[in-house]
Amino acid sequence: MLRVRGTTYHFRRIVPPILRAALNRREIWVSLKTGYQNEARKRASLLHARTTDLFMRAQSALTQPDALSRLEGLRVSLRDLQSVNHPSSAQETGTVPVSAAMPKPRTAKKPAQTSKAQPLMLSGALKRFVLDNPHTSADTKKATQRAVDLFLQAFGDAPVSIIGGEKAGAFRDLLFSLPASLGKRKSSLTLKEEAQRAREEDLPTLSGKSVKNHMMRLSALWNQLHQRELVTRNPWTGWNFENGQKTIRRSWTTKELALLASASWHSTSVPEQTFRLVTLVAAYSGMRLGEICTLRKEDVQTVDGIPCFLIRPHTETGWAPKTEAGTRTVPVHLKLIEAGILALKDTTDGPYLIPGLETSKQGVRGAALGRAFSLLKTRIGLPGEITFHSFRHTVSTQLRNAHTDIREVWIDRLLGHEATHKSQGTTTYLTGISTANLQQTIEAISYPETAFANMTI
Repeated sequence: MLRVRGTTYHFRRIVPPILRAALNRREIWVSLKTGYQNEARKRASLLHARTTDLFMRAQSALTQPDALSRLEGLRVSLRDLQSVNHPSSAQETGTVPVSAAMPKPRTAKKPAQTSKAQPLMLSGALKRFVLDNPHTSADTKKATQRAVDLFLQAFGDAPVSIIGGEKAGAFRDLLFSLPASLGKRKSSLTLKEEAQRAREEDLPTLSGKSVKNHMMRLSALWNQLHQRELVTRNPWTGWNFENGQKTIRRSWTTKELALLASASWHSTSVPEQTFRLVTLVAAYSGMRLGEICTLRKEDVQTVDGIPCFLIRPHTETGWAPKTEAGTRTVPVHLKLIEAGILALKDTTDGPYLIPGLETSKQGVRGAALGRAFSLLKTRIGLPGEITFHSFRHTVSTQLRNAHTDIREVWIDRLLGHEATHKSQGTTTYLTGISTANLQQTIEAISYPETAFANMTI
């Protein structure tokens, strides 16, 4: 059984009652000299095997004619092992000695001990500062939980005070070796085995962006711990995430949009009409996939006489825009109105505007659509730099190249970007951009007729 004292794991095993007098021990208690749970388990497993062997030898000795001499030999072995385990001579090796002093006579009552403060474990820090924090968004909770779960799978739980640069670096290196498909399919493999499978099968591994996202989630948690003086430094900052050739997402070409429009839809988890609708909204708004899929009927409102999407936090589900700037008003493009987007408020069942989407177990609406789009993209031969997010790139590129009188800050406001010209004046101005300015910006988005031909709702 594992126990934590201070920041170190210990092995504790009760001596069977029949052997206590013979071994002069009630329990065996050994410092495992590590604060990491997975390493402690390995060492405890060795100790369990050694103590089991010792108990068997002791029980066998009791039945022998020379029991006294045999038991004395076992007691000497225990004393020798105990001396090896003293802090002055202990070594950090795979072989861990057995030692534990038997409590003194039963006649003396054990004095009441003052309970020592237990160290803050990583799992406890996650719960206390992220999962139980009412101000943390659902997306942040989910992403931080995922990053911590990966660390726990790799190294086990540990006091946050001992997790430093060495373990942070080992975690980064492990992430880069894991297959890109990790978590997208059921697997009974350990992370080490997953990494080995990726090497043997020459599978694509996690991108620098994915690794960076996991490290940033842990860094954000450590910032809170450091602010509260629960750790002395943040080991998750300052790392490089370049790992080979980087795939840069780009805008759609006219040919690629035509290919997408003519492609047959094979998914059984998402209706084709839903997929076509979501892509149409993305193309004529620049909204993120999650923002589109979580639109509620009440998020379509008329502002200053103009139909608009309101992208804002959902208190009932915990969903929130990606950034503070993500909370915004997006006028509905005329092409979307012509396609019948406003009529969905009256024809769709349930609270959401977009029909045909389910919410995953992780609380993400539209996750199945994202996976189906990735499969379709691969099947029709679109390049790796084209993703669903490319609709957002396309809108941004079109607007910044538009010949009409559109200001940069209007584009930033429409897309939910932080202002490219960050100043107090710009910040103040952003809050005063009129809905008419945003409508002028949105209507500058245009595509060839073949891109979304005959798309109606």
